[in-house]
This record gives sequence, structure tokens and C-alpha cells, in this order.
Amino acid sequence: MLSAIKGTVEGNWKKVESTAKQFMQNRKESLELLIQLRLDGDIDQDEFDSRIEDEKLVIEAELNALEVLSKAIAQNAANAAIDILGKAVKAAISAAI
Repeated sequence: MLSAIKGTVEGNWKKVESTAKQFMQNRKESLELLIQLRLDGDIDQDEFDSRIEDEKLVIEAELNALEVLSKAIAQNAANAAIDILGKAVKAAISAAI
């Protein structure tokens, strides 16, 4: 699952890696519990299917959060680059006057 996430966030993997691992660890624990409940007969198949669907929605939301975080990192980098460019242009204009 982490490989799929890594592909989603591309160049920003190192910055979101710990968050992604934490998300997946939390989901792993939830899924293991659901499996155990089903195997023990504590929940029926319909309840299991419903809870698996809930887990799917949670994973989707977490992946969307990672995508937003990755985009925010890229946007911040672009903003910083443009800011530096703007300062350089202003400095060049001031020096030319």
C-alpha cells in the first residue's frame, strides 16, 4: 500500500513518508481487528462488508490528505522560487536606476 501512496505523492515522498506510514499502520490495526472479529464470529458477513467499506473510505480520505500535502509542498516551493525571482528582478531594477 505504501508503494501506491509513494507513486501518488511522487517527488515529495520523503516529506510525507512518516505520515503515510502512520496512516497505513492505523489502517493495518483496524483491518486486523475486523478480520479477527469476523473469524471469531463476533460480526456477520454483512457487518464485516460494511466496516470494510468504511475502512476503504478512511483510506481514501487519508490518501487525499497526502495528495493535498504533497501539492502544498510543491506549491510552497514554487512560491518561494517566484518570490526569489521577484526580489532579484527588483534588485536588478534598483541597481539599473
